[in-house]
Order: sequence, then structure tokens, then C-alpha cells
Amino acid sequence: MQRAVAPVQAYFHQRMNSADAAEAERQAQLRSALDAEFRGNGGVAGLRQVFDRLTGMANLGLPALGELVKEVAIDPATPATADVLVPKGPGPHPVLVYFHGGAWVAGSPQSHRKLTARFAQAGYLVVSVDYRLAPEHPFPAGLHDCIAAVRWTARHAERFGGDPARLAIGGDSAGANLAAATAINLRSAIGSPKISAMLLIYGVFDMRDLGSPSVNRFLHDAYLPDSLTGLLADPRVSPIHAAHKLPPSYIVIGSQDALLAQSQALRDKLAAAGTPHVYLEESGMPHGFMQMEFLGRVRSIVSEMADFLSEHLADTTGTRIRRWRMRLWRRLRASLSRLLRRRLMLGRLAQRLR
Repeated sequence: MQRAVAPVQAYFHQRMNSADAAEAERQAQLRSALDAEFRGNGGVAGLRQVFDRLTGMANLGLPALGELVKEVAIDPATPATADVLVPKGPGPHPVLVYFHGGAWVAGSPQSHRKLTARFAQAGYLVVSVDYRLAPEHPFPAGLHDCIAAVRWTARHAERFGGDPARLAIGGDSAGANLAAATAINLRSAIGSPKISAMLLIYGVFDMRDLGSPSVNRFLHDAYLPDSLTGLLADPRVSPIHAAHKLPPSYIVIGSQDALLAQSQALRDKLAAAGTPHVYLEESGMPHGFMQMEFLGRVRSIVSEMADFLSEHLADTTGTRIRRWRMRLWRRLRASLSRLLRRRLMLGRLAQRLR
């Protein structure tokens, strides 16, 4: 019996070791790809290739959604689009507009699908924005797209079961920069939608120093061509200079991230301004770690961020009225569907009797 069982055990042991080795290799490649975002190696083309690989590696085992609506136009003035991730269950859902990372030159809603889907899984209607990328579209094109996306979301969230009165925005890396700049811009604009809270995940908040001269040159050349380098201290580029205009914020950074000092500086600015905030510095984590679920804490951090948003996207009288209206509309629509089905059945029956 032992002689018969031993080869089978050896076969499955070999297969498990092979699977473990393949998974370890995938994890190492994913770490390397995400860390490349702020090394500046390989230029724009190289970074885009990295993010193409990242899309496949980081998005295995996507959580189930109620619906995924891709490439929705957000404004006739821009080719930018958004993917809308609708959670399961009845609305109205709180809303999160999300801006992906990628050093302003790479990335897409697809490269960050799993991360945004986790927020949808937590009950948020997520609008994941495919803003225009540099260097083909340098500043302020991407920022204009992000602002347009928030305005579009405030007008159209109800179409997808969202509640525009409970609106948050967020992003990672370059996307966190765009999120902060968007919040500051809309705070100052008359008639803008209210942003009640935001998520700032290992973001760039001061473009003057991104960790090394080579990275500075790479990103300044791509996002801020020569004619725009005088804007390095502009809050639309370096939002830390208007941090007092930010809404309640949840800041996430890894202790091994080259952008650590930027998040620490923003934390201090928010504290000085008396802005409610949470600062999470995850020990030993590199840049991009929120797309590495195998690191263990990522899912719980998403849950903590979702709870933070819930605290600041409180239910209001308007929200309750919208919820009642949506439920009434669903009931009316269901009743009309039943009446139409009965009418069709009666019509078919009448045809048979003729």
C-alpha cells in the first residue's frame, strides 16, 4: 500500500511546489512592476509596458459586481471616459469617483479593476475614470478630465443606483495627486458638487521633489513640459499648497515607499488645518502595495477606508427621500412588467382561440 501511495504523494507534492513557485514568481513580478512607477526607468514606453503586464497580474479573482458599465462618455469636450462599477443589492449607494495611478503616463481603469471592485463590493458605486495621459496630453488635460468626471457623476449617479449627495473621491499615486487637486478646484468653484471625503493612497502632493533627480526629470518632462515647470508650486500640480481646502481624508502609505515624506507632510498640514483625517503608515510596504492582495492586510485596509467614508457620507433627509423614490420606481417598473407579460399572454391565448 505504501509503495502504491508514495508515487501519488510525490506527484501532488511536486505539483504544489510548482504552483507555489509560479505564485511566488507572479508576486515578485507584481512588486517589481508597481515599484517601477516612481523609478523613472525605461521612460514612458517602458512604464506603459509594465502596466500592461500589471493588468493581468493584479486582477485575478475579481469580486462579483451587480453590473460593470464600460467606457461611459463623461463630457463632449474630452475623449475621456469612465467605467461604472455597480455593487450588488438595492441602492441608492454612496458614490466613489476613483482616479488610477500610473505616473500620469500609464494605467487605466482596467489596471486597477480589482482595487476598485473591492470598493464596489463594500457597497460603493465606483466611477473609475480613464483620464487623458501625458505626455500626449500634459497638464492640465488629465486634471480637467477628473473635474469633469466628478461633475458628470453628480449629475448621473442616480442612473446607476448611486446617491450623489453621498459623494467621495480618491486615487492612488498620480491618481491621488489628481484627486486632491480636483477636490481643491471644486471647493473653490461656484455650484460644484460637494465632496464629503476622500482617499489618498501613496500620493504625490508636492511635485517639486519626487525622491530623486532622475524621477523628477522624467515626470516633470512628461507631465509638465518646459513651458509649465513654473507651476511646480501651483496647488493644481502640488496640492499640498492648498491642503486646508481638502475634505476629510484617509491617507495610506507604505513605510518603504519613496513618497513616504509626502504623505507625512500632508498629514501634518491636515492636522494644522484641523481637518478630520486618518493616517495609515503600513510597516514594510512598498509603493503600490494596495494592488498586492497576497500581502495580507490589503483587504482589511480597504474595509477600514470604506468605514471611514461611511462615517463622512452620512444619511440625510435627501438621501432617504431618494431611497424611497428609487424603491417606488422599482415597484412601479415591476408592476408594469407584470402587466405587459399578462397582456402578451392574453394576446397569445386569443390568437390560439381564433
